[in-house]
Amino acid sequence: MQICRYTAAMAGLHPQVVHFTIVLAILGVAFRLLSLLGRPAFASPTASTLLLLAALSGFVSAQTGDAAHGPVERIPGVRDAVVEHEAWGERARNILIVVGLIELVGLAMWRSSRLRTVHITAAVVGLVAVAFVYEAAEHGGDLVYSYAGGPGIRSGDPEDVQRLLLAGLYHQTLKDREAGHLTEAGELAAFAARRFPNDIEVRLFAAESMLLDRKDPQAAIAALASIDVPPDNRILRTRRATLQADAFEQAGQKDAAVAVLQPIVEAYPTNTRLKQRLDELKGAGPAEAR
Repeated sequence: MQICRYTAAMAGLHPQVVHFTIVLAILGVAFRLLSLLGRPAFASPTASTLLLLAALSGFVSAQTGDAAHGPVERIPGVRDAVVEHEAWGERARNILIVVGLIELVGLAMWRSSRLRTVHITAAVVGLVAVAFVYEAAEHGGDLVYSYAGGPGIRSGDPEDVQRLLLAGLYHQTLKDREAGHLTEAGELAAFAARRFPNDIEVRLFAAESMLLDRKDPQAAIAALASIDVPPDNRILRTRRATLQADAFEQAGQKDAAVAVLQPIVEAYPTNTRLKQRLDELKGAGPAEAR
């Protein structure tokens, strides 16, 4: 049990540590290249410090990555991406350690006439290391953003998984709608509303789906009427009123659409978009609206 907690804690540190590795490697190599010009004087010791820290950070990054990959690779279809990222991470770790060892040799030979050769070697190998770090980072980004490897499960908090599910439902609804798969889009939005019945934004999203996907304004009108929006929340008040106006208009009830939108326009007179929408409902032309 203690080992599992330790592994989870290590896995949770992976996103933070890898960013340190990236920055330390890039800055360390940049300062090592700068030091080859012979100035400024602090460039060489700064390069050594940064590259040694990069080697240490690279080792920790690989360790935390190993701790994190188990739950991620069990996601269907993600294993190959995990293996690829892991392989590049290990390559980056290994070559950063090599650069660190070269820097240690340089520190031991600080009075030697061959010190410049050591620093040139460190710079060349360091450039390769930066390329490896970039590849590891690119595959890591692909794993996270294309496969959702990590979001929702890193902290172990069940609410994070809930947010991941909601994000997936939302984006897939939009994609189905764009593709013309309105039935599927409506089903996903309805499922989201059932899964998150106390989330006002989800309920508004589901009501919007009734208009756009199901083409059922009466159902949308009923759903929106049942949603209590905090009176001090301008964004939610505006969204509900706009959706209600759209639903009433789609149902052929323009007077009702005007009635729900008018108080919101009066409450937020600087919102020109709402004012324009109200003018359209009232039948005002562009000249009148101005």
